[in-house]
Amino acid sequence: MILSDKTISRMLGEGSLVIEPLTDGQIQPASVDVRLGNTFSVVDDTPSGIITLSSKINYKTITADRYLILPGQFVLATTMEYFELPDDLTAFVEGRSSLGRMGLFIQNAGWVDPGFRGEITLELFNANRCAIELQSGRRVGQLVFAKMDSPAEKPYSGKYQGQKGATGSRVFMDTDGPEEG
Repeated sequence: MILSDKTISRMLGEGSLVIEPLTDGQIQPASVDVRLGNTFSVVDDTPSGIITLSSKINYKTITADRYLILPGQFVLATTMEYFELPDDLTAFVEGRSSLGRMGLFIQNAGWVDPGFRGEITLELFNANRCAIELQSGRRVGQLVFAKMDSPAEKPYSGKYQGQKGATGSRVFMDTDGPEEG
């Protein structure tokens, strides 16, 4: 079940859902608008020109109110908002259609697990032939909340719990890699 503005407002009021900072204007009929934060990260060049799933990836991170994303560039950014989801609520991250029509693709893996706490890292890609100026505080997407049929037995407690700022990949911490032998 997708949550309505009425249910979202009630949950925020009772503290079972936390979104900070938040203005009333961000609450939409069936979602909450998210704004662009001021941290941006890009993958640091490696001597080999290759990044792997098993090695830590280094990033160059800057804090700025404006960021120029070049054509074909991929950058990590963050939401301005910090979230705390209860164990029976999940959320989908959707980019704004108005920005997609400019060639700016906004994603995060598309999903926020129940029990997650932190800012949401966004993956931005400029598919346009022109650079696009990003501005902190501007609406970039929305979260659509879905109520689960019961609380998760194992709510999220993974490697991104509590993240703040544009957080790079931690795939190297996964334990499902190839067997050594």
